[in-house]
Amino acid sequence: MTALFVDTGAFYAAADRSDDHHVEAALTFKARGLDGDLVTTDHVVVETWLLLQARLGRESAMRYWDAMETGVVRVIGVTSEDFVRARRIARDWPDQSFSIIDCTSFAALERLGIEEVFAFDAHFRVYRHGAARRQAFRIVP
Repeated sequence: MTALFVDTGAFYAAADRSDDHHVEAALTFKARGLDGDLVTTDHVVVETWLLLQARLGRESAMRYWDAMETGVVRVIGVTSEDFVRARRIARDWPDQSFSIIDCTSFAALERLGIEEVFAFDAHFRVYRHGAARRQAFRIVP
């Protein structure tokens, strides 16, 4: 699958004009939003909604949810197999503070063969997958 995975930090940066990455996020969404290749997980959608609601208020969170219904970003479900793989990732990387959402995202990316990630989270730069953990995600922007 050729796709660009969108992480919570990218969604948040686009929504919060005071975020250090706002301009980069807005430009990336503008550039890639028409390509039809944006994808995220249901876990990221929930995490983003909660973050927006906590920091910017319910109205902002609801605008995000409404925007997600446009279909510009395809939402894929985390599977039970992804969840099992995510737990293994968390155990295999004890020196990292990967969140449960990071781990389920990594597992879904591996399952779907997605290599490109729109994120500002350093964890996506640290994580390696594939044979002998040699494969890194390509980070956008």
